[in-house]
Amino acid sequence: MYKILMIEDDLSMARAVKRHLESWGYKVEYVKDLSHVLSEFTALDPHLVLVDIMLPFYNGYHWCSEIRKISNVPVIFISSASDNMNIVMAMNMGGDDFIAKPFDLSVLTAKLQAVLRRTYDLAGKIPVLEHRDAILNLGDTTLTYKDQKIDLSKNEFRILQTLMENKGRVVSRDTLMMRLWETDNYVEENTLTVNIARLRKKLDHAGLTGFITTKVGGGYMVQ
Repeated sequence: MYKILMIEDDLSMARAVKRHLESWGYKVEYVKDLSHVLSEFTALDPHLVLVDIMLPFYNGYHWCSEIRKISNVPVIFISSASDNMNIVMAMNMGGDDFIAKPFDLSVLTAKLQAVLRRTYDLAGKIPVLEHRDAILNLGDTTLTYKDQKIDLSKNEFRILQTLMENKGRVVSRDTLMMRLWETDNYVEENTLTVNIARLRKKLDHAGLTGFITTKVGGGYMVQ
């Protein structure tokens, strides 16, 4: 799910944009304290930023410049100050696009989607496995569920990857042991049992109760 951060002092507009984009499946937040934008930016770690030019404390150019010091996340300016000078300034300060106010929400959505495609799809999609809202990132071997990151050991990750690749199907203990240690040498079965138990405990603690089920005489599966 893409996360969008709005830096905007018109709260009625910010709420309207939030409702609209969330109906498209985006997670949207707007900055609550416009004097401390960076702290909210780092807390959300968004995929894209929408920023107005005219803001209290510091203008949108300032915040775009500050964001650019720590991130290459795409920034779209939204402003009624849409003369050529401001558009050029926005691009020179690191903006990726400019939308003039007032705007149609469908136009905003289309432009936002285009920037996200250019930034993330063309860069190569991160391979992930998804099941029951749990996302296993094969790029950095992390598991995310409802915005919480679950730390996994190497063996726990391999177990979960194998099960999620075969979701809905039983994976035998022998298959899991071969996948874990990638060897024909004998490995004590209790070692797999211990790893499964630890993984289940982490999943249960995160709210993924019953994510892995045991099939008597068969093995394990996610369903």
